[in-house]
Amino acid sequence: MTSLTNLQVPCLTPTWHRVTSQADVLGESPFWQPAENRLYWLDIPGQRLRRLCIQDKLHAQGEVEDWTLPEEPGCFAPAALGGWIMALRSGIYRAHEWGGPLTLLASAPYDTAHLRFNDGKCDPAGHFWGGSMYEPRDRAAGVLYAYQTGAGLQAKADQATVANGLAWSPDGGSLYWSDTGAHRIRVWNYDAASMGLSNERVLAQFPMKPKDWVWGTPEASAYAGRPDGATVDAQGFYYAAMYEGRRLAKIAPDGRVVAFIETPVQCPTMPCFGGDDLCTLFITTSAHGRSPQELQALPDSGCVFAMRVQTPGLAVNFFK
Repeated sequence: MTSLTNLQVPCLTPTWHRVTSQADVLGESPFWQPAENRLYWLDIPGQRLRRLCIQDKLHAQGEVEDWTLPEEPGCFAPAALGGWIMALRSGIYRAHEWGGPLTLLASAPYDTAHLRFNDGKCDPAGHFWGGSMYEPRDRAAGVLYAYQTGAGLQAKADQATVANGLAWSPDGGSLYWSDTGAHRIRVWNYDAASMGLSNERVLAQFPMKPKDWVWGTPEASAYAGRPDGATVDAQGFYYAAMYEGRRLAKIAPDGRVVAFIETPVQCPTMPCFGGDDLCTLFITTSAHGRSPQELQALPDSGCVFAMRVQTPGLAVNFFK
């Protein structure tokens, strides 16, 4: 486990390309659909799923397509038989066509007045996972759930305020999950056959946000941020979006933070790999609740960005 206190980490300043011009309020849950050359993502407060064709690995082709939903989406994933599975505030739903009807698979196992689904995705075997967040954010009431056809929702882990950062190692033997509120990333051994978690430990612990944090001050620039959504590359490095830290953290399987990657906005929310070679790194970002001063200085907050990398990522897992 690595604690970032007093740890010097190199900070990379790559060239990012803005992919979208219309900002999301809070973009999240991006994934690359290889059969369509499309990037999918969602806007949680905007209550919409979004998609966009990408050409030349970095540039948009055509306009963003929107699908307005009846409530906030937390995460979604493509299905092997077509369509998508998604976690909305009230439960897990299945849809077979873009903009089509939603079929409830499992009702949310929590008080929807105070909790909702947040980050999630499918495991390598095709089971859908989603974590919940406690909206008052004053206790760790968030739970990580797995949905398995025929078995419904099962609680797999708990003690999170804001569930985030769900990802698997390339061999499927490790599961990563973070609590944004605690600035902590945990990891378990994962058994695919039983969907069981064991040997829980802390992968990385980041310093808490200073109480007097104000955007634009020297103290603010020293804050590394807190772990939000994440992805894993083919070498097993875990990339965590560091919300309010204006960076991604690249973390080795042993917990060493090997680099920070600067981002063009203060609040990156989740990375994913895409393109035909999986060497394009996309990030969603947030404009939600940001100050007028910050939005004036960083007017692309809420947009999607992309950069090219040398090491490919892992392909999206489809729901089966």
